[in-house]
Amino acid sequence: MLSPTPPESLTDALGRPYFLWDCDLTLADFEARLRDPDPGVRAYFVAKLLRQAKPDDVFQFVTVATIEELWPRVERYLGQSRAFWTWLLDTWRRQDHGSR
Repeated sequence: MLSPTPPESLTDALGRPYFLWDCDLTLADFEARLRDPDPGVRAYFVAKLLRQAKPDDVFQFVTVATIEELWPRVERYLGQSRAFWTWLLDTWRRQDHGSR
């Protein structure tokens, strides 16, 4: 069961998500980057999400299918969180939940 951050706690008073502490983007700006036509831009911001947000919050913004589609571009940005996301994706694949 997922326990995402409530919408009223997701952003600060200026509309910046808690997980974008290192850049000045509003939630709307961030969501626009997740829809950018350039897969490199999408991958960079998906990776930021995976690296800096609570795992339960990730799925408010992207699907497992999106993560898998961008994975070859995403994984290089994950740092220490790469092992967790690799394990999670592998677990879902083994359980045939890759379409989440």
